[in-house]
Amino acid sequence: MRWKAGQPAIGWWRPGGGERGSPLSYGQRLAFTAVGERHCTGVWRAGKRTSCPAGRTVPGRAGSAQCPECARLDRSFSVAADTNAGDPRPYRVYLAWFGPGMVKVGITAEERGPARLLEQGAVTWTWLGRGPLMAARRTEELLRAALGVPDRIAYARKRAVRAGLPAEPERAREVAELHARAVELAGWPESLERLGCAVTDHAGPFGLAGLPVPERVVAGLLPGAAVVGRLVGAAGPDLHFADGLVVDTRLLAGWELAAAPADAVTDAPLALVVPPAEADGRAGQDGLF
Repeated sequence: MRWKAGQPAIGWWRPGGGERGSPLSYGQRLAFTAVGERHCTGVWRAGKRTSCPAGRTVPGRAGSAQCPECARLDRSFSVAADTNAGDPRPYRVYLAWFGPGMVKVGITAEERGPARLLEQGAVTWTWLGRGPLMAARRTEELLRAALGVPDRIAYARKRAVRAGLPAEPERAREVAELHARAVELAGWPESLERLGCAVTDHAGPFGLAGLPVPERVVAGLLPGAAVVGRLVGAAGPDLHFADGLVVDTRLLAGWELAAAPADAVTDAPLALVVPPAEADGRAGQDGLF
């Protein structure tokens, strides 16, 4: 899944052929089947993808489409894993709201703009500050501790509440109040500039108005398994279909996908979407961000 200029797209890649994207539009029919086996997607480094040298396969239900060796190589030079502390680019600290009681503080490279917020499925958000990487990281830790917010929120919790969120003014007010508390805290690094509150809402790009209550989520793919439905919304890595089905596109990575027959129906393994109250206790952390 990719977010380009605020719009969702599916990213495709083949060895020697580079990457391309297929923009998605709400209302369109999506119908595809998985072909062959799911393979490791290799390593992304210096603006390009390198194939897995061993061509390993990965489990169909795994959230990551990397084999352990490629994952370790990816994290050996990663800002997210604190193994690339010398990154000279300016960074921004943000405050992201995903639902009632679901707020986090994070950082992203300034050049990426709001892409990271779209990728995470942040419904409402604002910038908090900008500066060098390590100053941004120290500020992130300061604000997490002072505001009592986590560094990760599981996608299962995010998707469970998307169809029943408070109105935009209410969620904007919660973000603005937290921003006001954050910028008044002592201990910000001198090299990090505080930024004024400018709340952005992603209900439009995500297609949240009238979004059906998510009932089932694709739990993984199998060779020959089909996924069919009418796309009505997307948030982070999730595609929402009109019949209440959700497709976590992280589970598509590593598969070859082919067009499904005209009469195909969804027969991929499915799981029930856990209600919000249960998701709080049952959903584990499923990604660094």
